[in-house]
Amino acid sequence: MERREFIKNSAVAAASLTILPAGALFAGVKDKVRLGYIGVGARGMDHITEGSLRDDVEIVAICDTQERSLKICREFLAKKGRPAAKEYTGGPDAYKRLLEHKDIDAVIIATPWQFHCQQAIDAMHAGKYVGCEVIAGLTVEDHWNIVHTSERTGMPYMTLENVCYRRDVMAVLNMVRQNIFGELLHVEGGYQHNLRDVLFNDGVHIYGGGVKYGAEAVSEAQWRTQFNIDRDGDLYPTHGAGPCMHYIDINAGNRFTSLVSFSSKARGLSAYVNELSPGDANAKINYKNGDITQTMINCANGETVLLTHDTHLPRPYSLGFRVDGVRGLWMDVNQSIYIEQKPNEPEAWQPAKPWLEKYDHPLWQKYAANATGAGHGGMDWFVFNAFVQAVKQKKQTPIDVYDSVTMSVIAPLSTQSLKEGNKTLEFPDFTKGKWKTRKNTFALDDSGF
Repeated sequence: MERREFIKNSAVAAASLTILPAGALFAGVKDKVRLGYIGVGARGMDHITEGSLRDDVEIVAICDTQERSLKICREFLAKKGRPAAKEYTGGPDAYKRLLEHKDIDAVIIATPWQFHCQQAIDAMHAGKYVGCEVIAGLTVEDHWNIVHTSERTGMPYMTLENVCYRRDVMAVLNMVRQNIFGELLHVEGGYQHNLRDVLFNDGVHIYGGGVKYGAEAVSEAQWRTQFNIDRDGDLYPTHGAGPCMHYIDINAGNRFTSLVSFSSKARGLSAYVNELSPGDANAKINYKNGDITQTMINCANGETVLLTHDTHLPRPYSLGFRVDGVRGLWMDVNQSIYIEQKPNEPEAWQPAKPWLEKYDHPLWQKYAANATGAGHGGMDWFVFNAFVQAVKQKKQTPIDVYDSVTMSVIAPLSTQSLKEGNKTLEFPDFTKGKWKTRKNTFALDDSGF
């Protein structure tokens, strides 16, 4: 994309400002954003780190039920020379006292998934922007409640899906918009990541040895493992779904119409525990979540989407992205691109790197230095910055409430499809028809940076 075209499109971006009441749009730019953090465990601390590096962010308050997490955060802020944050603790409802803090502009929610929906709703009612990591709710009703609350209160809700800002993902988005692949027919993504050391973690053998979960464990193993015991389905769809949505203009001239899921048998977690600790009771648990879940989605404009959830097996990390068009395709699993050549030119798979460098997204070209050293290859800076800048400018977030719940609701829909014998389900239209006239403005301009 030419730079002049990139800037010219900034006028189009205003079309996406559909939640905030008109009187609030562009009503002055704040010098600083005052943040409250609900949950300062592993992922919450990533966002604390990002906030601590910025002069335009004040970390006003933090909330967690565990002193261990609060202590780590407290010591980190002191080491960074940041003022001590007001602390809230004492139980699952402690966050409500944080929300009473009048000086907080926005909250970042990084708690276990079961708490996200109510915490987000309460925060919006309190007049706070919400950035949430990353599952919005556990039921379809939860997702509708978040939409309705955002619409009634006028407060934006943003799923903090960092993969939408991954450098190669954004370069391919640039290629898609320049029609390099031709008309798109099919896209794929997912979460293919060996999480066995995360799901079983005793605080001593954190990597490559823990077999504990629940109260005996630390970090995500305290709560995330239980979802794999209780539920079958794609428990974590947003890493794959978010970027795929941008490629095919979901909620902006296109939408998901139906979904069906299939799941393999569950063997990986039991085998992992039994190998580390033969005969351990945790190896005998009936894990409901199949080792590989695949979800197929149809779209209003005729594309298909395939999402894969695979976190229980020994495997290298890959989000499994694939973009298929009438002129070629990109696959991140083998880091290759194939573009149909002109007559008499050789056709062959080519390394993706030269293409990704050639079509490097303008936002990465401009802000790569800012993202140097940030988590997950720099994309954590981009997603955090996008949220902070929206709050500062009193604008709609670049990933709005409709896109946020669309990528998240795949989890409960997948579970329902499996429970009902691989039934094809109608996909909810959270925009209530507005998808027909909305425009895809994600990362089209740098006004939010």
